[in-house]
Amino acid sequence: MKILFGIQGTGNGHISRAREIVPLLQQYGEVDLLVSGTEAEVSLSQPLKYRFHGFSFVFGKNGGVDNWATFKIMNLPRLWKDMHSIPLKQYDLIINDFEPVSAWACRLQGVPSVSLSHQCSFVSKKTPRPSKWNYAEWLFKYYSPTTHHIGFHFERYDDFINTPVIRSDIRNMETANHGHYTVYLPAYSDARLVKNLSQTNAEWQIFSKRTKTAYREGNIEVFPINNEAFNTSLANCEGLLTGGGFEGPAEALFLGKKVLMIPMRGQYEQQCNALAASKLGVTVVDTINGDFVNRINTWLADDTRINVNFPDETAQIVDRMVKQYAR
Repeated sequence: MKILFGIQGTGNGHISRAREIVPLLQQYGEVDLLVSGTEAEVSLSQPLKYRFHGFSFVFGKNGGVDNWATFKIMNLPRLWKDMHSIPLKQYDLIINDFEPVSAWACRLQGVPSVSLSHQCSFVSKKTPRPSKWNYAEWLFKYYSPTTHHIGFHFERYDDFINTPVIRSDIRNMETANHGHYTVYLPAYSDARLVKNLSQTNAEWQIFSKRTKTAYREGNIEVFPINNEAFNTSLANCEGLLTGGGFEGPAEALFLGKKVLMIPMRGQYEQQCNALAASKLGVTVVDTINGDFVNRINTWLADDTRINVNFPDETAQIVDRMVKQYAR
């Protein structure tokens, strides 16, 4: 059996989940990997068959997307060319984790494909989202359209939605509490984070997209992005301060850590994730503003822990998918 797995390369969550899924897929046949996007620091262990520019957004420094930088890296003619360059007919199963090039290639060529992603959980109207409709609902529907859906979210909101994929290296980690707080907020500049977090009495370990070398300022350590270092920091922290992503908060909750989420401004998916997490009891702050230090000090003083049940079902999910959708 030949399998094509298309993976979104914006952010680190998609690649991190793929690191868990790819070895399971390889038990069923030859797997070709396709990645598009420009904003991930985490890489796959296996070589890529296809690497495309894709269509992705660029993180800003003030809590949102850098629209101008996103526009500058956009290359629609290249995207169109890449869509027609993939020999889809040779594959028995095509899987997609919110990756637009292979998804649209399948749609244009009339080839079935399967979403295996967090984003496809929004196909269900039962998945939490703000009451006011947002144009980004069209992105959920058309950014990487597929014929079948297998979703992941904090809860099983519908019959095709599963609880999060927690990586084996996270499941198997020994945890402790060394008293520090781990931070991953790529939409904010290091300077802005240091300015605000230095006004607290807590110890912080910030993982930054913008620094190449580690440094310390007062009660704050800043590190370049590194998967192993981040995992170690998370396993030994008191809590996680992060954006409105999905995989990072899910792993922190699985490890029994406190979580505070600041969803990116104007990023609808992160707003939806934060709403869903708040229903579990996770603290959500809209932005870093004049009241932020008070809000975060309140969170620091609250020792409430959220119990979640994220069983290890990834192998069973992959097995059902292959048996149901492989040609």
